[in-house]
Amino acid sequence: MTAVPVIRHGGAAIGSLGLFTVLLGAALPLIDFFIVNVALPAMEKDLSAGPATLELVVAGYGVAYAVLLVLGGRLGDTAGRRRLFLIGMAAFGVTSLACGLAPTAWTLVAARVAQGAASALMLPQVLATIQATTAGPRRARAMSLYGATAGLSMVAGQILGGVLVAADIAGSGWRAVFLVNVPVVVLGLVLAVRSVPETRSDRPASVDVPGTLLLALSLISLLLPLTEGRAAGWPLWTWVSLAVFPFAAFAFYRTERRTDRLGGTPLVPPSLLKLPSLHRGLVMIVPFSVGFSGFMFVIAVVLQQGLRMGPVSAGLALVPMAVAFFAASLAGPRLIGRYGTRVVTTGGLIQGVGITVLVLTVWQGWPGLGVAELAPGVALAGLGQGLQLPVLFRIVLSDIPTDRAGVGSGVLVTTQQSALALGVATLGSLFLSLLPSMGTRDALAVTLLVQLAGVVLTVLLSLRLPKTVG
Repeated sequence: MTAVPVIRHGGAAIGSLGLFTVLLGAALPLIDFFIVNVALPAMEKDLSAGPATLELVVAGYGVAYAVLLVLGGRLGDTAGRRRLFLIGMAAFGVTSLACGLAPTAWTLVAARVAQGAASALMLPQVLATIQATTAGPRRARAMSLYGATAGLSMVAGQILGGVLVAADIAGSGWRAVFLVNVPVVVLGLVLAVRSVPETRSDRPASVDVPGTLLLALSLISLLLPLTEGRAAGWPLWTWVSLAVFPFAAFAFYRTERRTDRLGGTPLVPPSLLKLPSLHRGLVMIVPFSVGFSGFMFVIAVVLQQGLRMGPVSAGLALVPMAVAFFAASLAGPRLIGRYGTRVVTTGGLIQGVGITVLVLTVWQGWPGLGVAELAPGVALAGLGQGLQLPVLFRIVLSDIPTDRAGVGSGVLVTTQQSALALGVATLGSLFLSLLPSMGTRDALAVTLLVQLAGVVLTVLLSLRLPKTVG
């Protein structure tokens, strides 16, 4: 095994190969959150799974992922981020194999929960490692690449899922969307051992057990009923769970404040949340991510069930969005240096124009829509999103001390992941509830208009951001 330095303070110690490796680790969990959207019809047929069980295939991963992210960041700060990255990536490979070989629907649900937990160990180490091993222009470039990777992975997940399901490699069908992870993980592990430096906090902290349990209860009581409720018919437990959420969230906040006041080490330090750059950026990431994931879920249903596209055509319809997002993300550092956070406001306006174009396209062209007709709207939306997301990541993490990089990264990705799950639960449920009475065209138009309202909110919030980014 190649020896790597242990870095306790920030420093420009990660090379290009190391950066590529950690970005690969960032891509895998996000791809797997979205890759199942186009594979669900095939899973339903092969495993004889009902709607509620299929919702759990999505929700089990997302909830486990969101619940454990902050803990994963804390463990990386304490035990070493490279070590946790390796453990998380190895576990991700094993659980992906379990998903791909699952004989029943409930076995798949269990494997997906375990896969979400593995993702929560791996992903926080990516941002924390970037924060701890880069500075100045190199950090700006690395954060831009992280934002590009995150956004592109969410779009590419559905494109890749469609291609793999349609290819039916060796008769694997939907199973290929999970089995493809295994060789990628093996490559990632080899590269990580050779190229990723070990970093950890100067002030390692013990695990905040009460805070961890209360955060888990808060997120589970909110996310699980919202993602599972519609398909399950909103049974009593979903309402009881939602009623528990505000009390659990308040208890978590009070516990963390008390621990911080007594000189302990809370899971989410309230002092960290007081940083203007962090809380202003997080407030914007919530509506952005809700809209992003809700759109991706709804468009997958519309393309395959409403427009009767095959998995490959459904994936191709999103290629203009992916290309525009990636191009905008790469241009971000130069634009930010010249125009500051006005880039975020401009991105929100462009995204809003893209959503508006999509609404008009759907309204006037239904049902004769194809890839070409949808391309202008989705490309503009992707361009606007690509100008926003990488900058928001930089803003959130800009003032976080290096020794708290893992905690800060955990808070960021937990907020993002929870909002992604909320997007599927809220916009997805809205669309599916309107579908029987309004039809696909009108239900899609209404859902897009609700998303447009969220875009308007992000534009207004962007006016409160600091003018420059550190």
